[in-house]
Amino acid sequence: MELHYVFQSNLEVKVIFFMKRFFSHHWHHVLLLCIVLLAGYLRLYKISEYMTFLGDEGRDMLVVKRMIVDHKFTLLGPTASVGGFFLGPIYYYFMLPFVWASGMNPAGAAAMVGLFGIATVVLLYKVGKDFIDVWTGLIAALLYSVSPLVIAYSRSSWNPNVVPFFALSLIYLLWRAGREMSRLSLFLIGVALGIGMQLHYLFLFLFPVVGVWFLFYGRNIKYLKLYGIGVFGFLVGYAPFLAFELRHGFPNTISITRFLLSGSDTGFNSAQFISIITDVSYRLFGRLVFRLPPPEQFVNVSLVGRLLWESVIKFSLWASIAMVISFLVGFLKPAWIKKGDTSWYRTMVLFAVWFIIPLVLFGFYKKGIYDYYFGIFFPLPFLFVAMLLRVLGSSRMGIVFAGIFLSILVIFNWEGRPFKFLPNNQLAQARMIAKEAYEKAEGKPFNFALLANFNSDHVYRYFFEIWGSPPVTIERNDVDPLRTTVTDQLIVICDLPECKPLGHPLWEIAGFGRAEVVGEWPSSFVRIMKLVHYDPIKEINK
Repeated sequence: MELHYVFQSNLEVKVIFFMKRFFSHHWHHVLLLCIVLLAGYLRLYKISEYMTFLGDEGRDMLVVKRMIVDHKFTLLGPTASVGGFFLGPIYYYFMLPFVWASGMNPAGAAAMVGLFGIATVVLLYKVGKDFIDVWTGLIAALLYSVSPLVIAYSRSSWNPNVVPFFALSLIYLLWRAGREMSRLSLFLIGVALGIGMQLHYLFLFLFPVVGVWFLFYGRNIKYLKLYGIGVFGFLVGYAPFLAFELRHGFPNTISITRFLLSGSDTGFNSAQFISIITDVSYRLFGRLVFRLPPPEQFVNVSLVGRLLWESVIKFSLWASIAMVISFLVGFLKPAWIKKGDTSWYRTMVLFAVWFIIPLVLFGFYKKGIYDYYFGIFFPLPFLFVAMLLRVLGSSRMGIVFAGIFLSILVIFNWEGRPFKFLPNNQLAQARMIAKEAYEKAEGKPFNFALLANFNSDHVYRYFFEIWGSPPVTIERNDVDPLRTTVTDQLIVICDLPECKPLGHPLWEIAGFGRAEVVGEWPSSFVRIMKLVHYDPIKEINK
């Protein structure tokens, strides 16, 4: 009996010793795991109920469905929001395995974006840890994981939503190359640039970041032959789209060059330049980190309120610039960083280049700027704030202040989590409406049209296609002179206050010809209507 108690006692001692040793060596990994689990919860919980599923998402799902089911692979991606050019197809290839694994469920693509968001949290921790120290990495990862705006862009399938991961990967690789110019680092830098260029053209803003960085740390003649490896990496990352451009005479490359150099949407105006970079700075710090409302919400408030808010916005610009300069010159520097530490200076140069160059380039863009444009430096303000808190935490009193500020910031952002509010259920609604419209066709061939101000018909066409009976597309008379593509019925989904399809100029309706409404049914927030060809004999008999 005594032997049993002795054995049990020794076992407890060994377990306690093991746990103490484990946590003393791996406490930061335990904290990181907790942050990752939190990030996963905030990005994947009830994702199908809260995800966006509108025109762009439906369009992408149609393309990927045709790749999986019909084996129609593409070298062309989605259209850019401005300029009239196309992006590369790499995002479709990212979607493909997740859509296939989910049984063609659009939530699979949204989950893919959520996983990229979680990976960005992990990578942000590594950047903060390797660049500064482990606490900087943990704080930056925590703040990024709970940012409502970041979470919102991590819960829906859209090509700009994975840009932060590749932008941060590029920055990490540049930092590694600054320490040791290796073939692998240069190759991966090129790959990251090639992939990023296919996700969003604002990734172009990071090309001069790369160029300036190598002017600082890669001017040695012995590195010149290695840059060819970086170019090769870019060609590999850009390969799918490059194949299309080569085949068609570089139409998109020409279009984006014209847009940048001679388009009406770009140019320099001093007053506008200051206004734009102020807005960008505010959105980076105020919107991403501190969950402040967008400036456009304060257009109609009182004069005093508007002036106060404008002061806050302007302060964010000068405060962010002052913080960057303070870090760069060493005014704000952790106490443990030794004088003359080249690694600290190198890191600050990289952060400054990453912040200033895109900020300045945004100043030349004359049209409206949206939050998702900043995916190229989404992680940066979180690193700056984490560094600032780490510097403040160099003393005992500073630790208390930094801890209180961090706690308040985390709680405030937690209160803004997207699923605290009622779900939009866009996916379920689109599926339900499509199902009801599909049933009205009664298994017979049909043409289809959507009447809406902002949405497109892709969301409904996607479900029609996966159910095995896509609507027949009405071709122009010069393509189909015999009108074989015009069926006996036209199903219309109307998302307008007033639904008047008869005589509507939309081609899907006008191409059907003179028609009459034979059925009308309410469904959720839309109306479903069935049209058939007008029968004059039937009208006479009436």
